[in-house]
Amino acid sequence: MSTRFKFEKGSQMIVVITMLKVFPEKQMEVEQTLLSLIGPVEEEPGCLRYGVFCDISDKNRFTLIEEWRGPKDFDRHIRSSRFSVLLGTKPLLSEPPRIRIHTVSETQGMEVIHTARKNTT
Repeated sequence: MSTRFKFEKGSQMIVVITMLKVFPEKQMEVEQTLLSLIGPVEEEPGCLRYGVFCDISDKNRFTLIEEWRGPKDFDRHIRSSRFSVLLGTKPLLSEPPRIRIHTVSETQGMEVIHTARKNTT
């Protein structure tokens, strides 16, 4: 199985990375809210992955990583009630959320690492 693929011409996957810093007294509330979103968001059309991660050195920092088949799917998601739930956590944050939206037109895997390592020996 190849770990390299290109999307259909004109198609671009969307990867969204959201970083949240919560007030310590609101950590559990935000964690429960984020975890409750995983299943429903993963079932939305076009969602390829939706992960919630807690920083091991600071339990008050969370990172969400989302992968969407394309911009239309992500646009639909940000208009959804589930995204509204995420936005509802803003008063529980100790600093503004940091959101980075990446557009991906090609994905590669381990073969790139193997090729690069062969070229260094």
